[in-house]
Amino acid sequence: MKVSKIELIKQSTPLKKPFKTALRTAYAADEMIVRITADTGEVGYGAAPPTAVITGDTIHSIAGNIEEFIAPRLMNQDLDEIENLLHTVSSVLVNNNSAKAAVDMALYDLWAKKNKAPLYKLLGGSRSKLETDITISVNAPEEMADDAHDAVQQGISMLKIKVGNDAKLDLDRVTAVRERVGKDVLIRLDANQGWTRKEAVRIIRQMEDMDLQIELVEQPVKAHDLEGLKFVTDQVETPILADESMFSARDALKILEMRAADLVNIKLMKCGGIYQALKINAIAESYGVECMLGCMLESSIGITAAAHLAAAKKNITRVDLDSALLLAENRVIGGVQYKGSEITLGVGFGLGIEGIQLSTEYV
Repeated sequence: MKVSKIELIKQSTPLKKPFKTALRTAYAADEMIVRITADTGEVGYGAAPPTAVITGDTIHSIAGNIEEFIAPRLMNQDLDEIENLLHTVSSVLVNNNSAKAAVDMALYDLWAKKNKAPLYKLLGGSRSKLETDITISVNAPEEMADDAHDAVQQGISMLKIKVGNDAKLDLDRVTAVRERVGKDVLIRLDANQGWTRKEAVRIIRQMEDMDLQIELVEQPVKAHDLEGLKFVTDQVETPILADESMFSARDALKILEMRAADLVNIKLMKCGGIYQALKINAIAESYGVECMLGCMLESSIGITAAAHLAAAKKNITRVDLDSALLLAENRVIGGVQYKGSEITLGVGFGLGIEGIQLSTEYV
């Protein structure tokens, strides 16, 4: 089986409601879909959303880097050489990890289809179900409490609460959500770099004193401030999760050597795909540190790829793979399915994606 065609398709899907964090407000999920066709007719799917405030990628940079640097080196290459192909994608240019991730997942999809198995099984996994949280955008406390209540009424048992754009208001936000949903719902916080180290310690300690039962706090300080991240981790009892501070295996190694965080969050768009994510997870596991598998604002193409990875590795103990639930419509045929907080992987080979309903433009 050889790579015979690589197509890029731009797609934009409206959100059910605006997605607000300490870093941005989004009204639609834009992404570049990668469709790789083999000489046998099999098709592999991947996708990359541009998240300029985190990865620096734009829709145009993703397309340009795939067209100019990645695609030419894959044409007519044999899927039996999957390790070489993935290494090529990873090393052909620096940074630009979203572009790499989209091609990486499409290659993994094709490779698993060639081997007539779901991807998670080829990666060593046996579980076909996961449990995700769902994100509550940062807003006024009352609105966030209403959104959290609505999510719980729809069968969601875990919430990720966005905070960080107003330290004085964040405690009110979290308190309002906890009071509204009760004690049985698991709550995680994501500050998206929005606090100073001292603010983070003060707010988290207040939440601990109030027994708000926060499972973890994600990226409380600026991504570059590893000393600040370690300061917070050392000063509070609530586990701290590194996200924007960790893109690569090298980043993971530095964070773990410093003991700057209790947990690390792998995202395919940050690290460049499954190939590099496996390395990060292995490093974390060697340090006895568990991983979360997270996502950007993306469709179920990328979510499905991430879910297959998470299902395959025991050290990935938490998933934040909810973004497909935030879209106004699902244009992906096959792939993961949601029921409340539960994610079920598809039954087909590869990623189990059968096709995409295109209302798009080819690049």
